[in-house]
Amino acid sequence: MNDESPQAEVGAVADPRFRDEGDGSHDFRAQPGTEEEDEREPGQDRPAAENDPELESTFQAAVEEGTLRLRRNLPTLLATGLVGGIDLSIGVMALIVVEHETGSHLLGSLAFTIGFIALTLARGELFTENFLVPVTAIIAHQARVRELVRLWAGTMLMNLVGGWLVMGLFVTSMPELGSTAIKVGEVYPELGIGWRSFALALLGGAVITVMTWMERNCETQGPRVVAAIAASFLLAAVPLNHVIVSSHEMFAALHVGAPFGYLDYLGAMSWSMVGNTIGGLLLVTVVRLVQVGRGPIEQARRTPFRRLHPGADDDGDAERAHAE
Repeated sequence: MNDESPQAEVGAVADPRFRDEGDGSHDFRAQPGTEEEDEREPGQDRPAAENDPELESTFQAAVEEGTLRLRRNLPTLLATGLVGGIDLSIGVMALIVVEHETGSHLLGSLAFTIGFIALTLARGELFTENFLVPVTAIIAHQARVRELVRLWAGTMLMNLVGGWLVMGLFVTSMPELGSTAIKVGEVYPELGIGWRSFALALLGGAVITVMTWMERNCETQGPRVVAAIAASFLLAAVPLNHVIVSSHEMFAALHVGAPFGYLDYLGAMSWSMVGNTIGGLLLVTVVRLVQVGRGPIEQARRTPFRRLHPGADDDGDAERAHAE
């Protein structure tokens, strides 16, 4: 016995969305107005496919923090760089002590992570941590290139000053560590200026910039510390060529009569700085900005500085929003 009513059967056949194929089957045809209209221009990407909400949020946080870093007054900028150099010195001291006592480079590298924990929790900054966050502010037209150069130069100078002072105090107060300090510090002058040292510098800049991006994704200090430990252990264990870390290690050696001089140091430091900058910018920052997509970048460019940072002064906001 068939339970279907004749009215239901007739209704199904009469439904204009169905077409009888002649074999007892029906082909469903959507009618105008039954589907969401696609208002995209030909060739235009779907917004949902272009913008990942988490990436967009991370990019926005990077723009806001980067703009604030670039707008610091000079004393604050220099003080932040100085404490960054001092914080990092704690890690280099730990590395030398542990390697001297145990003879293990890996244990010394693990001890070195103390310096990056201090950097993270004490809010210091290294020169190489400014390859991503402030650059996003420049890309978003929230600051000027000359402000980025000012930040880079001031932070690097004070990182080095802080490292030179603390490492001098450290090794002169513990002369028994002199041989280990020289062993650690002479690695980079021995590498010299060549492809190997440059490749290690590219990787050093990339690792720190990835760490910076990871930290922008973290809402609490715990995950940020994990990112700092992972990146700093890799820096020391390889060891990668990082301009500030290697400078601290070379300073320790120079203070106790290293077989190389300050001219050798300047050559190694300059080569490392170039490699770090290229590695951080090209291997990480540019790729991450491509990953973010044009939508969030264009939106940030249309957002005046005062809307990103309520309470900020309005002087130069319009110029920043449309800066080249």
